[in-house]
Amino acid sequence: MAIVLVYISNNREKGWRKEMKKNLSMMMLVLVMAVVMAACGNNTPKNSATGGATNTPENSAEPAATSIKVTHQLGQTEAPINPSKVVVFDFGVLDTLDRLGVESIVAVPQDSLPAYLEKYASSDYINAGGLKEPDFETIDGASPDLIIISGRQSDAYEELSKIAPTIYMGVDNSDYINSFTSNVNTLATIFGKEEQAATELMAINTIIDGVKATVSATDKKGLIILANEGKISAYGPGSRFGIIHAVLGVPAVDDTLEISTHGNEVSFEYIAEKNPGYLFVIDRTAAVGGEGNAKDTVENDLVKNTDAFKEGHITYLDPQYWYLSGGGLISVEKMAKDIEAAVK
Repeated sequence: MAIVLVYISNNREKGWRKEMKKNLSMMMLVLVMAVVMAACGNNTPKNSATGGATNTPENSAEPAATSIKVTHQLGQTEAPINPSKVVVFDFGVLDTLDRLGVESIVAVPQDSLPAYLEKYASSDYINAGGLKEPDFETIDGASPDLIIISGRQSDAYEELSKIAPTIYMGVDNSDYINSFTSNVNTLATIFGKEEQAATELMAINTIIDGVKATVSATDKKGLIILANEGKISAYGPGSRFGIIHAVLGVPAVDDTLEISTHGNEVSFEYIAEKNPGYLFVIDRTAAVGGEGNAKDTVENDLVKNTDAFKEGHITYLDPQYWYLSGGGLISVEKMAKDIEAAVK
């Protein structure tokens, strides 16, 4: 600090001193006010992310939700968020949860597991019974927070709901892709996997768009058949396998087929008459561990006269995904890729 010495005459000394005291007092007042304002500025709470509200107790965020209301085909269920013990009967749901990395699954129907979900057959998981005959006592003993079912367990819904909140997550075949997407998003919300689910769905939709583009460049129509111990049934749009037509864009060679769980029983003469450009075969016998080979049954003299056979477009779809499962992130991706390979 610089010091300035000033000579002041005797006549003016008293007036100068009085003025100096006044100025010093004013400076001290200004300095004190500045210090007080700075202190107040440092203690003012910053705005939060919620519309500029301050972080005071009155404006703190509300507690996170602990449950969500799920509306499904069988009713409404208050499902817990992030349940710690989950029983899963639907294999599509199981493969979605597996892909999302959910680790709270405690019980599944182990006797009918698809091969790609075989890790759930280990002793780390409880056997929840059969697909159509849940083991209620065992399930109750597992003390689950949530039970997830689909069509095969519909009749057991009320009984299972007495044990724990139960939600139906079957896919609506009449609106397959929207139903599938809704199910995935519901599961993602329950288990806190929203971002991962969005990424997975985007990847699947990209595959689907590619298949549709390839199909649209041809004039071939397709037929879906289920082979079961020497007999065959045909499935059309809106059926359990109708994703091939409605979602992946393969035109049906016969759009008059009745929508039925067990399909329409048809003959090989029917296939020859319809002459599909693509023939998609699902081997139920292989899915349930029976004996026999669908190829030996299907590729007879009548079928060999079809365009599908002549052009190498008979495709045997993996029944682990198409018959036992379906409707999950893993299975729908595999199903789309199967048709992608078939139509190229």
